Amino acid sequence: MPISYKKLWKLLIDKDLKKKDLQRLTGISSATMAKLSHNETIRSDTLEKICMALDCNIADIMEFKKVREESHDE
Repeated sequence: MPISYKKLWKLLIDKDLKKKDLQRLTGISSATMAKLSHNETIRSDTLEKICMALDCNIADIMEFKKVREESHDE
């Protein structure tokens, strides 16, 4: 299942924070920020840092998107 961090970006907007602010608060690298921006998998300890910095739960910053299966009717 693909990951989406859309909730994280919305939460940053709601808290009036920018991506650079998140980096500063958590100490995560620019490479990790790039992974987040591209909805790629990151380490669970990094997700924990983000949740601690933003005072939220994992479900507040990410979700798994269902992949629609194509029907192969023949």
